[in-house]
Amino acid sequence: MIDARGLSCPMPVVLVQKAVQKDAPATLEVLLDNPCSVENVTRFASNSGYGVEVTPVDEDEYRLVLTKQ
Repeated sequence: MIDARGLSCPMPVVLVQKAVQKDAPATLEVLLDNPCSVENVTRFASNSGYGVEVTPVDEDEYRLVLTKQ
């Protein structure tokens, strides 16, 4: 799991990119608190062969589950 809450772009994308390149996980959970980061991580994941499920956790928090396609 990557907890990228409190980080500004592009750091959440960089963290996800490193995890994908290092381990190529079948699934990866990411916590975010910024709608812009949600969009950017979703775009990166989709372009990297992952499906993305976005679930609002709180008013300003999101849980993304990336699943390798």
